[in-house]
Amino acid sequence: MTLQAFFAQNNASEQVEEFVVSSRFKDEKGKPIPWKIKSMTEAENEAIRKSATIVVKGKHGTKVPETKPEVYLAKLAVESVVFPDLKNAELQKSYGVLGAENLLKTMLLSGEYAALIEKVQSINGFDRDINDMVEEVKN
Repeated sequence: MTLQAFFAQNNASEQVEEFVVSSRFKDEKGKPIPWKIKSMTEAENEAIRKSATIVVKGKHGTKVPETKPEVYLAKLAVESVVFPDLKNAELQKSYGVLGAENLLKTMLLSGEYAALIEKVQSINGFDRDINDMVEEVKN
């Protein structure tokens, strides 16, 4: 093993995968259009988590940070979706909403949204059990 394997130029850090979120969005030939989902670094994830965190009043008046899971997951999904461009003003206008998170929740059915969230978590490594990773390292 060499340390060079860990150098930035040797790291295939960003993954992009295609995923059919819904069969309702079709191309000219009637085929479902896949969305493009990308992975992100922990630094990017941390920024998203911070933007979904509020400070609440705890015991004895102390201030405690609290991350809102539904806000965090929506922001994570928006930042992971490469295509379609959820930040496109024209696309948002077509659904009568402002903001990429609102667009996602308006354009997708509940099950489609859940499938997208699951895929986003998967591509970012949140689907791996810590015990499975330990076994993988052992082998």
